[in-house]
Amino acid sequence: MTAPAIGVLALQGDVREHVAALTGAGADARPVRRPEELDAVDGLVIPGGESTTISKLADIFEMREPIDKRIAAGMPVYGSCAGMIMLATEVLDGRPDQRGFAGIEMTVRRNAFGRQVDSFEAPVAIAGVEGEPFHAVFIRAPWVERVGAGVEVLGEVTDGPAAGRIVAVRQGNLLATSFHPELTADLRLHRYFVDLVRAA
Repeated sequence: MTAPAIGVLALQGDVREHVAALTGAGADARPVRRPEELDAVDGLVIPGGESTTISKLADIFEMREPIDKRIAAGMPVYGSCAGMIMLATEVLDGRPDQRGFAGIEMTVRRNAFGRQVDSFEAPVAIAGVEGEPFHAVFIRAPWVERVGAGVEVLGEVTDGPAAGRIVAVRQGNLLATSFHPELTADLRLHRYFVDLVRAA
């Protein structure tokens, strides 16, 4: 079975960590920051980082329209943390000039769990991923306040003050989590995405 080519949007954020995790999950993973590099991949990861910065750099590197077109054409995309914000159709507490790719019909609240000091870790079970719940790492993370009819909720926080908050969703070939699986040794979510790209 050939390894699907999966790009990691290399404008800002956890690029190296996602490339390493995707490689470990059986993908031919590479950084992508130009339209011609995007043309050469079957799927894309939008990493955690700073969503306003990624939004600005997407314009500077002329990546916005190519990514919009590929999403519209059905390319699988996975966004973690800031990547989740970039995939949302509506962002609360974002900057007025911030523009994402609006692929998943959901309302996301930026920095919903608080500032850097409020970063935390919690177990999150993900629908469609076998085994123990994920040891999920949340860093200035968003959460999902509302999902549209076509959006499948894959995971919620089960304990603590944020119990019941949606932190993992999927709509068709688009996947998003508000936590950072690339910062753990658990490759199950990356394998899930690699399988999604293979199936597409």
